[in-house]
Amino acid sequence: MDLGQNYLALAVKDIAASFEFYQKLGFQAVPDCGGIEEKWLILKNGDTKLGLFQDMFPANVITFNPPDVRGIQKSLKTEGIQIDNECDETTTGPAYIMLKDPDGNQILMDQH
Repeated sequence: MDLGQNYLALAVKDIAASFEFYQKLGFQAVPDCGGIEEKWLILKNGDTKLGLFQDMFPANVITFNPPDVRGIQKSLKTEGIQIDNECDETTTGPAYIMLKDPDGNQILMDQH
């Protein structure tokens, strides 16, 4: 199962303050991935990525960008994993699913 790239999506209260903080840790905004005005940013420092999201998620989210979210959804359903937000398996292109691990941590699988 190819989960693609991974990053932690942080639910932040003030995206400008959070961006300023993470810049001091060496993170830079990824071009064409959100903005302060849109209230979301993807940051990168080497191979490490973080997403900053203001007013989008109630808590932090583990995020994966798989190349085939529909195939993953089918596999997870076969394994008996509950999917909270399913995607339409009859479509193609961008789609996402949401699920939780046994501790209630949210996982977003977002195919671009």
